[in-house]
Amino acid sequence: MSVKMSTSSPEAVKKLVENMQADLRSLSMECKKKFPPVKEAAESGIVKIKTIAARNTDILAALKENSSEVVQPFLMGCGTKEPKITQLCLAAIQRLMSHEVVSEAAAGNIINMLWQLMENGLEELKLLQTVLVLLTTNTIVHDEVLSKAIVLCFRLHFTKDNITNNTAAATVRQVVTVVFERMVAEDEKFKGLTEEPPAVQGNSNRRSVSTLRPSAKDAYMLFQDLCQLVNADAPYWLVGMTEMTRTFGLELLESVLNDFPEVFLQHQEFSFLLKERVCPLVIKLFSPNIKFRQGSCSSASSPAPVEKPYFPICMRLLRVVSVLIKHFYSLLVTECEIFLSLLVKFLDGEKPQWLRAVAVESVHRLCVQPHLLRSFCQSYDMKQHSTKVFRDIVNALGSFIQSLFILPNTGNTSSTGTPAGGSVSGSQASGPGGPGAAGTGGALTTQAAFEYRGTWIPLMSVSVQGSAKATYLEMLDKVEPPSIPEGYAMSVAFSALLDLVRGITLMIERELTKQEQEAAMREEAEPVLSPPQEPLAHEVWEEMVNACWCGLLAALSLLLDASTDETATENILKAELAMASLCGRLGLVTPRDAFITAICKASLPPHYALTILNSNAANLSNKVYSIQGQSVQMVSPSSESHQQVVAVGQPLTAQPQGTVVLTAKNIQCMRTLLNLAHCHGAYLGTSWQLVLATLQHLVWILGLKPSVGGVLKPGRAVEGPSTVLTTAVMTDLPVISNILSRLFESSQYLDDVSLHHLINALCSLSMEAMEMAYGNNKVRRFLDLQISAEPSLFAVAKLLETGLVNMDRIEILWRPLTAHLLEVCQHPNTRMREWGAEAITSLIKAGLSYKHEPPLSQNQRLQLLLLNPLKELSNVLHADIRQKQLECVLQILQNQGDSLGPGWPLVLGVIGAIRNDQGESLIRTAFQCLQLVVTDFLPTMPCMCLQIVVDVAGSFGLQNQELNISLTSIGLLWNISDYFFQRGEAITEELEKEEAVLLKQAQDKGEPLNRPFHPAPPFDCLWLCLYAKLGELCVDPRPAVRKSAGQTMFSTIAAHGTLLQPSTWNIVVWKVLFHLLDCVRKSSTTADKEKIESGGGNILIHHSRDTAEKQWAETWVLTLAGVARIFNTRRYLLQQLGDFFKAWEVLLDHIQSAALSKNNEVSLAALKSFQEILQLVTPVKDTDKPDALAAMDVPHVLMESLQGSGPGRPLVRSDSLAERLAQRYGVQPSLPPPGEELDDSALWWSAWNTWYRVGTECTRPPSGGTDKLAFVPSQPFLTALIQIFPALYQHIAGGFSMEDLKKLGVILYGAVSVPISSDSSPFILPSYTEAVLTSLQEAVLTALDVLQKAICVGSENLQVMYPAIFEQLLLFVEFSCKPPQYGKMETKHVANAKYNQIQLFAPAEWVALNYVPFAERSLEVVVDLYHKTACHKAVITEKVLQNIIKTLRIPLGLKYACPAESTWKLAVSSLLKVLSIGLPVARQQASSGKFDTMWPELANAFEDFLFTKSTPPDNLSIQEFQKNEAVDVEVVQLISTEILPFANFIPKEFVGRIMSMLNKGSIHSQSSSFTEAEMDIRMREEFSKVCFETLLQFSFSNKVSTPQEGYISRMALSVLLQRAQDVLRQYVEDERLSGRCPLPRQQVTEIIFVLKAISTLMDSLKKTQPENVDGNVWAQVIALYPTLVECITCSSPEVSSALKDALGPFKDFMQPPVSKVQNGES
Repeated sequence: MSVKMSTSSPEAVKKLVENMQADLRSLSMECKKKFPPVKEAAESGIVKIKTIAARNTDILAALKENSSEVVQPFLMGCGTKEPKITQLCLAAIQRLMSHEVVSEAAAGNIINMLWQLMENGLEELKLLQTVLVLLTTNTIVHDEVLSKAIVLCFRLHFTKDNITNNTAAATVRQVVTVVFERMVAEDEKFKGLTEEPPAVQGNSNRRSVSTLRPSAKDAYMLFQDLCQLVNADAPYWLVGMTEMTRTFGLELLESVLNDFPEVFLQHQEFSFLLKERVCPLVIKLFSPNIKFRQGSCSSASSPAPVEKPYFPICMRLLRVVSVLIKHFYSLLVTECEIFLSLLVKFLDGEKPQWLRAVAVESVHRLCVQPHLLRSFCQSYDMKQHSTKVFRDIVNALGSFIQSLFILPNTGNTSSTGTPAGGSVSGSQASGPGGPGAAGTGGALTTQAAFEYRGTWIPLMSVSVQGSAKATYLEMLDKVEPPSIPEGYAMSVAFSALLDLVRGITLMIERELTKQEQEAAMREEAEPVLSPPQEPLAHEVWEEMVNACWCGLLAALSLLLDASTDETATENILKAELAMASLCGRLGLVTPRDAFITAICKASLPPHYALTILNSNAANLSNKVYSIQGQSVQMVSPSSESHQQVVAVGQPLTAQPQGTVVLTAKNIQCMRTLLNLAHCHGAYLGTSWQLVLATLQHLVWILGLKPSVGGVLKPGRAVEGPSTVLTTAVMTDLPVISNILSRLFESSQYLDDVSLHHLINALCSLSMEAMEMAYGNNKVRRFLDLQISAEPSLFAVAKLLETGLVNMDRIEILWRPLTAHLLEVCQHPNTRMREWGAEAITSLIKAGLSYKHEPPLSQNQRLQLLLLNPLKELSNVLHADIRQKQLECVLQILQNQGDSLGPGWPLVLGVIGAIRNDQGESLIRTAFQCLQLVVTDFLPTMPCMCLQIVVDVAGSFGLQNQELNISLTSIGLLWNISDYFFQRGEAITEELEKEEAVLLKQAQDKGEPLNRPFHPAPPFDCLWLCLYAKLGELCVDPRPAVRKSAGQTMFSTIAAHGTLLQPSTWNIVVWKVLFHLLDCVRKSSTTADKEKIESGGGNILIHHSRDTAEKQWAETWVLTLAGVARIFNTRRYLLQQLGDFFKAWEVLLDHIQSAALSKNNEVSLAALKSFQEILQLVTPVKDTDKPDALAAMDVPHVLMESLQGSGPGRPLVRSDSLAERLAQRYGVQPSLPPPGEELDDSALWWSAWNTWYRVGTECTRPPSGGTDKLAFVPSQPFLTALIQIFPALYQHIAGGFSMEDLKKLGVILYGAVSVPISSDSSPFILPSYTEAVLTSLQEAVLTALDVLQKAICVGSENLQVMYPAIFEQLLLFVEFSCKPPQYGKMETKHVANAKYNQIQLFAPAEWVALNYVPFAERSLEVVVDLYHKTACHKAVITEKVLQNIIKTLRIPLGLKYACPAESTWKLAVSSLLKVLSIGLPVARQQASSGKFDTMWPELANAFEDFLFTKSTPPDNLSIQEFQKNEAVDVEVVQLISTEILPFANFIPKEFVGRIMSMLNKGSIHSQSSSFTEAEMDIRMREEFSKVCFETLLQFSFSNKVSTPQEGYISRMALSVLLQRAQDVLRQYVEDERLSGRCPLPRQQVTEIIFVLKAISTLMDSLKKTQPENVDGNVWAQVIALYPTLVECITCSSPEVSSALKDALGPFKDFMQPPVSKVQNGES
């Protein structure tokens, strides 16, 4: 258009007119002389132009109309054949043409003129130029004119002039193009118009082209003739052609076909030409190449030498074929099949090298057109009876490459004399040396090459990737086949392969992606409809892959193995990678696995024994694909490849082997493998196993070890010298490690299915590693080699890594992942286990800390899923695993403790899964966790879990590995109970909600609710569980634990028991407390009595704890005390329970069995508990209590904190606690029902019976006398036992009967009789010189005292008990003289007992107590009591006084023979006191006869005492004797004051005995044993005197009631006087006889005594009323006088002074006898 514009603008037109005029002028000038006609024509032309210019507005149109005339002068000028003129004319004509002012006619004329010039050989180049201008500037030339112009150009092509030839060739090419371009333009112009359908199809008349438009017809005729010419036939249209070459014809055909494919595709006529003319032509021309075999004798087989392949034609044919296939494949399906098959055949090894080279180039051209390849596949490979063209192409390439390595390049003779083979073999000869040297020299290898089994083929850069730039197909100027450099064919084939792979994969993947997107969009729009055309496309893709993968794999594997160049290797690996990925996407498992296996094998050292790959390879080799008779198999790697070694390591195998070598190429392949897994993981599916197994081995050989999070880091060479890494690979390792990690990180982008494949693969890898590690262990055991058989931890580490990056969808892979890791954790190999545990714990921690959507707190299922493996770990027996597990728990608690929620039971389960066979450290770690839970997390966990916490804490108490933990855990239980107490309300509320839910569930299922202690409310159950746990701990084998647990349990119940419902107390009492007591009792009674050697090292055990029995005793003590205390403090509450009495009985039974236990500690403690429960107070009414709380037995502490918040812990909502308790037990604790007091008495009587049983049992003496080891109860025990009685008595006083009193007496007596062991005597007995009571004796007396006090204030009917008490006391009094016997046991007196520490193990000797103080105290009590009760009826009736006297008679009679001197003295004073009270009572009751029996008893007592048979001890001092005499005197005085004055109320016999006693005393009282010196003192003069006085006093008293009494006294007096008479006489006589010798001292004393008696008598007579004195007495007295006077002569001064005293009183008689008569009368 622009040309037109420029040529038709007014300026241009003006210029044209001017130029034309100028040209014509020039022409006329030139022709003026020689050619006048021309000159004239030119001049007329000028005029003509002027005229046209003047007349017409559209000058150009007018010019065109008259163009024949306008052109005429110039044509004529050309006709002159003058060069100068011709040139000028041609230039002018060209100018006209360029302005398009030439008409059809003019054009014809011009062509004719040019033809003439051509025939004359003039201005050939100018001619060509003119033709070109004529045909390109307009479209007016058609048909014969056009054909003539074209022929003209052809003719010029075949001149002798080279320049002309080449210009003509170019012109021909351009003209041919112009012709077709016109047609295209024409088609464009008519595009819009409707076309009539062509009338005739496939008409046999080739000239019938009537259906075509003009330009099309020209093109058609031209193309048809070109075919004719190439085929060496005569043209139809190009008339006048003289010669033509095939090569040029083929080039033209190719250019037309290549440049104007639409023409052939749109017009049937042309399509017809293609089919009918071009294809047969090509096939025909190919024939010599097909038949030709290299090396066959040409003369024999072929008729003419022409039949040899001819390089120019062959090469051009291949070019034509390429174009045909490229553009007209759809038209020429069948023909293309033939072409392609031919092409494949040309690659044969038997064909000449150049032919193979151009064929490879052609194939390369196809390979860069994936769409074309797809069409082949669709048209041939997918049709039933068709050649598998696509497959053949690929396989041919493969075979071609293999043949290059395998076949020696034998004589490649061609028409030229230079055998191409020679050059090839030459370079080949130099080959092995080259790379060999290079391989060793390393850096010398500059040229890229392939090397395989000695064949070395260089690799050259042949074309840019993706474009098939051919070298030999472009050699259009060469006639002879070129020599092909070595390696060229290989390089092209290599490029072709790579391009093929790249093209196919890109195409299919692009389409796949597009399809997937469309599908996705469709699904969004209408999810239901499934697209119909999808399977079709897929089938094609699958068929393509199936067709090509075998060949590709074979070729690529071979190339990979042979490659020595990093880039080439990289390209091969990329191709394999792309194929693997594509196969994966299409779901073609076998090919995918095959490619992956190839990469895997290439990564590992040659001949590396990896089963999974070998088995895979075996599968492939079963499917051997034969390619044209050659079997293509996976090539086994050539071991002698010249590669740089970068690493030496150990193979990962069960049996130890040598080392293996990794080359740089292995590492490169490994990176590809990583890349594959990284980018295409989603399509790997089951091949993950191949990939991962390989990676695992590589990682192993490189010595990478897992570190935190599963990342592999270069380990320090663990295996010692076996792993050698070069610096090159050392720098690579971090990168590889990084890629490895990224690979697993990228698993987060995989879809679920692929992820599962990955996990499964890792798991099975791991299984293998485990198997291998087992193997290691076995081998090691067998050989006993100390190989550090390190297992491969790759799989475990990567499982961990994969898990960590896929946290967001952890649910889908959690189960398989953890199930496998749990198996790993059970592996015997430590390192393996350790990593299994590391992985599983890291995953759990990560899972819990990951921010899931929705969060874990709202997704309980997920949380439990995450925690479950932690629980499963508890089943693993290995301690290291449990350690890891517990450390994990600790971290979870520290990080997520607050948000565990429903996961608590699991976590607690893990903490509690301890067993005694696990070491201390494990238990310690677990316990740390528990401590953390109890200190920090009780408030955050669901209350349902509190029970579990209790159980777990309990289980730590029960473990026996670590005592301290057991003890601390008991402390925790206390803390827990504290927590329950504080948070009671909240916990109750939550538990009750839970309970309701559970109940409903249970009802729906129709089964009862399964919960411990079910009927009790849930909060109470919590307490019960706590108590039950503590109960278990209370019977632990270790004493310390028992002690601690016991204390805790009782403290908790005491401190927090108020929170329990009354009904729950029932369970506490029966199921907890009594159950515990039973267990303890049982254990204690069966405990071992063996001595425990000092426990563990330097811990000394105290002797009181050195047997199990003694240790259990302590427990029993604690437990019993605790239960008793609860009964004491909680009695009010317990009494509300129905079976309190029964419980009480059971408790008493326990107390009894403990009290009777043979262990002093237990028995004593039992009594203490007994005492405690007796101090119970019967509940009083509320009004008497300070407030309602106290009535509920709220612990004292608690009351303080309620009344004012004390310093203690502030109680939660302390203000409401009081109300809470009050609500709990009713608003006010109700009053006991009326029957309650009665119940109480039953309780106490039950207690009394128990006490009685204990007492009788323990005081019953042992039956066997000989047994020294008999059990004798201890003093403290007996003391305590007796001390209980007062407390008990208070409760039973009301019903206490005589019978009970008797029972009591038996026990008291028994208790006092028990002897003590000589070991303990120093602690219990006072040194026997001190008169002190033992505490037991004190207790006995206290008991009796309580009793008598009670009787004292009690009612009448109680007082009948007095006599019994006296009886009891008197029994004790007797002990002073005869200690009680304890059975037949021999006891020694305390002084003789050996207290000897060395004899600890000798049988104990028993020591009788010193009973004197006790008896004496009892006596004092008797006196006191009698003092109070002498007048009581019972006392009188029961002859108490008589009994007292009877008892006292014993010590009185023994007197000096008593064990203790104090005894008889006390007895005397007591007797005196008692008589002073009792005698008046006796006199009062004289008439009743109740005292009749007493008098003789009393008389005996007096007699036994005053005239004792025992002699005083020799060492008795005079003062003592005098004191004792004073006592005797006191007795006589008592007789004189209390008895004799009342003689008339007293039986006569008694008085008689008294008189005779006095008489005896007054006369016979001297003791015969005194020495002379002491005689005067020892004579008991004072006593005799008193007796005598009393006697006299009684004799002269006027109160003589009966004559008998008087008779007695008179008689006594006369006896006395008679005796005095005798003594005196005897004395006088003896004195006279003795002469100078003094008389014996005795006699002197006697005489003195008599004299004193006489003076006493005289005094008495003086004092007495005269009428009371008998006359006989006077007579006898006076008769004494002379005898006295006779004594005056005695020599003894003492006698003299006594005589003086005796004679003195006689002066009173010396009176005149005035009234004698009267007296005598009277």
